[in-house]
Amino acid sequence: MTQPKTIQSDQPVRYRRRFILLLLTVLLFLGAAFVFGRYPSPYMTSLSDFRSDPLTRHILLHFRLPRIVFAFLLGSVLAASGMVFQMLFRNPLVDSGFLGVSSGAAFGASLAIVVFSGGHVAIQSLATIFAMMGLAASYFLSVRFRMDDWVLKLVLAGIAVSALFSSGTGVMKYMADPLQQLPDITFWLLGGIWTVTWSDVFHVLPVVLPSLVILTVLRWRINLLSMPDETVFSLMRFAGLERLVLLGVAVASTAVMTAKAGQIGWVGLIIPHIVRAVMGSDAQRVLPGSILAGGVFVLVCDTVARTVSAGEIPLGILTSGIGATVFLGLLLMKRIRVAR
Repeated sequence: MTQPKTIQSDQPVRYRRRFILLLLTVLLFLGAAFVFGRYPSPYMTSLSDFRSDPLTRHILLHFRLPRIVFAFLLGSVLAASGMVFQMLFRNPLVDSGFLGVSSGAAFGASLAIVVFSGGHVAIQSLATIFAMMGLAASYFLSVRFRMDDWVLKLVLAGIAVSALFSSGTGVMKYMADPLQQLPDITFWLLGGIWTVTWSDVFHVLPVVLPSLVILTVLRWRINLLSMPDETVFSLMRFAGLERLVLLGVAVASTAVMTAKAGQIGWVGLIIPHIVRAVMGSDAQRVLPGSILAGGVFVLVCDTVARTVSAGEIPLGILTSGIGATVFLGLLLMKRIRVAR
């Protein structure tokens, strides 16, 4: 008697191929970002220029390359943090910008510029502290709103907290020296990494790399923590502690990068949705995919910002414009669904 053949799903193979394709895309864009630039000729640097011109080598190795590394790390952190926020809060419409994290970091950075004369340590420390305060305040308010819709409660709390911190940032701008401090705050709020050097990269690596490693190692726990609370506490002994660790790591890495790059919006909201559409909803695939895709997205935006015109376009303007356009497209295609 003939035994029935076992049908095995080819999904793991398909997802593995997609991840390899995404990894190759990352390498391709990293190489393209190193080549494209405004010097020595507009839009592209040739290999002969790199070999023959010492100034070209110096610019590429000491200015363009650290900027490329920082842009990729920035996108990776924002996308990974946005994915963590969306799954832990079971809300597809949240990221650091909607939960008071970015606005809290902006207020902390503005406060450091006005009160502490813009020292790097002061900006990074206060941006991190107020970013965590923004997330804590949004969550604290949302659980106390008398509404049944969890999505609406969290969004409303985030809007309120962001508005309060934005008001505080406005006060700092009013108090700032109009000749020195106010331009620093304004350019910081626009977002950009035009001043990044290797020292800035090495300064954020001790926070960013461990954060990405922790999120990657614990990504399978994110699947459990995204379940209803009754199920979570029946399956996990230290669910509250693990959720706190994941949120703390995500906020700390976001705040460290935001302290240097300024407000870079929409990356954490859009990239996880795009990755889910390609890789599925499993956090074990979505998180690594978001790290790679977020890095590519910010890298491409930064390359365009520094290449298309002699006057550099602020990075935050490009990410917000492109991100909002993609968001509208996802809504029109019904790729974003809000649970009720």
